[in-house]
Amino acid sequence: MKIAGFGFRSTATLADLRAALALTGARPDALASLATKAAQPALIELARELALPLIALREEDIAGEQTLTCSPRIKSRFGTGSVAEACALVAARQGADLARSRLIAPRVITANGIATAAIAERVEP
Repeated sequence: MKIAGFGFRSTATLADLRAALALTGARPDALASLATKAAQPALIELARELALPLIALREEDIAGEQTLTCSPRIKSRFGTGSVAEACALVAARQGADLARSRLIAPRVITANGIATAAIAERVEP
């Protein structure tokens, strides 16, 4: 199962999120972000448009998650290097106690810097 994790500013549009997903080069099975972002109309619309489930995570779910990329600002605020990567990794493991996850598309950033996306998949033990 491939999960697209998203991080984005509140000003992100549907077009920004589409662009971030396109940069990953992957077709996910679900979308994931922090609960505050999962409630944003642009991400809700993207999930509806793609007919994919949207997984809302809590900040404490992603705190301490090891990521390939690291933004000092995000590390200070959320305790992880990338919201997009952390959301993808955590969501990919949900529902399977011993499962691991790995990034198959590290964080990408839209040209305007408004949205990020990453893709992770579950690795069964």
